[in-house]
Amino acid sequence: MKTILTAAVLSAVATGAFAADHCAAGKTLTDGTLTIATGNPAYYPWVLNDAPEAGEGFEAAVAYALAKEMGFGADQVTWVRTSFDEAIQPGVKNFDLNMQQYSITEERDKVVDFSAPYYTAPQAVLTTQAIVDGGATGTMESLKGLKWGVVASTTALPVVMEQIEPDASPLVYDDNTNVTAALQAGQIDAALFDLPTALYLSAVVVEGGAILGQFDPAAAENPDQFGMLMPEGSALKACVDEALAAMTDSGKLAEIEAQWLQEATGVPLIQ
Repeated sequence: MKTILTAAVLSAVATGAFAADHCAAGKTLTDGTLTIATGNPAYYPWVLNDAPEAGEGFEAAVAYALAKEMGFGADQVTWVRTSFDEAIQPGVKNFDLNMQQYSITEERDKVVDFSAPYYTAPQAVLTTQAIVDGGATGTMESLKGLKWGVVASTTALPVVMEQIEPDASPLVYDDNTNVTAALQAGQIDAALFDLPTALYLSAVVVEGGAILGQFDPAAAENPDQFGMLMPEGSALKACVDEALAAMTDSGKLAEIEAQWLQEATGVPLIQ
């Protein structure tokens, strides 16, 4: 009996079932399945081609690596879609985890749970080449004189108001699409996004887009860290944090970041 039990345990470890049975069993929405939410649509570089099931893009790749660490096979991962604002409201959720570049904040943590951080995001200034040609530079003095647009539900607003302290009050929008449209229309001069998103928007979405620079996350008192969002009181949180710690210790998390976010290097710091 002892020999048979040992063989069964070894087999379970090899397949990942051991981890799922001892960490996530009975804690997911659907037994034996990890349900993960992303945006609708989900954008590069977080998800490629709006297809998270392909495992391509930083968050999609992290999701599958996390699932594997927790004992779930790729065929045991189910994707659903939610809006950004919908997921951070109190109430019943249709997911176990939600990955949409959610900054971990005290206010949000009152109504939802967050995992340990999986990414520390530098904030970058998105503008247009016309604004750069007009004399804007990557200095705090220059940034103060720009007309800013921010998304109300993100951490951009306090950063703009408390760090940049612009001469004019920023215009507030509902989502990134409206901010980029305002930038494209010349209604605002600049907006603040996490660096990978800013790079994507400047290259693909905003015609004549440009990056003025990035803020050094190491110099921030409260760096912008992304966490996986879970329902308040989630029984899965300890399991997720344990898996993230293992991915950090093994270097897997850094490997995924290097693969999908390497374009984020080389952008000058705001002076």
